[in-house]
Amino acid sequence: MPEKPRILVSNDDGIQAEGLAALVGALEELAEIWVVAPDSEQSTASHGITIRRPLRLKEVEGKTHWFSVDGQPSDCAWMGINHVLRDKRPQLLVSGINHGPNLADDVIYSGTVAVAREASMLGVPSIAFSLASRHNFDFGPGARFARALVESALGELPPSKHLSVNFPEGEIDGWVASVQGKHSYGTEVVEKTDPRGRKYYWIGGNEYKHEDIPGSDCNAVFRTGRAAITALTLDFTDDALRKRVRGWSLKGYERHEA
Repeated sequence: MPEKPRILVSNDDGIQAEGLAALVGALEELAEIWVVAPDSEQSTASHGITIRRPLRLKEVEGKTHWFSVDGQPSDCAWMGINHVLRDKRPQLLVSGINHGPNLADDVIYSGTVAVAREASMLGVPSIAFSLASRHNFDFGPGARFARALVESALGELPPSKHLSVNFPEGEIDGWVASVQGKHSYGTEVVEKTDPRGRKYYWIGGNEYKHEDIPGSDCNAVFRTGRAAITALTLDFTDDALRKRVRGWSLKGYERHEA
């Protein structure tokens, strides 16, 4: 009987999150599952790494191969790959299922996507899963979709590559290989005063809108009710702008070829 592949599971909603349990449940017959996740919610933590204090790694009572880390989502990928599974690296890391969308610009802020990105930086292919809902967190359809995608991705998704996957509420009407969209939470800064008379602020406001970009992850999820699979890259170089910058003249300095 062939050996099962090893999959590392993480998230940013914390070790107790319902979406994490749903993802593990969908994959546990397919692979040998290990979980390394934050010990508390770390939503919008982005891609921070903890280097100014020690981290605490704890086994989760009553669970096999489950560990919590008192750090950020990216710490979990680092600890899982380089410590917990250092003797036999996972074939894949999966993150989620996030309680809410990670569409368009969200991939910059998202801890869910940051876990996947960190894994890809460490040479482990990865997939981040998010449920594009704010209220109805039925993870069943998304978990089934995640299993189907993982089955295809195992052995096919190259090292150092990562995907961000968003699916709508309810049953999933197919999927799209999408591009990253564009949206806004608004620019409002809400100013209030606390009981001691000191001012405090909430940034971002409540506005949410996305641009109508054909082929985008936002359009796939919100306009067609389909899952959006977006292939992301670690290279942030804007080659068109780079070529434009090469034509600049800086007084007193000579430009050289890279």
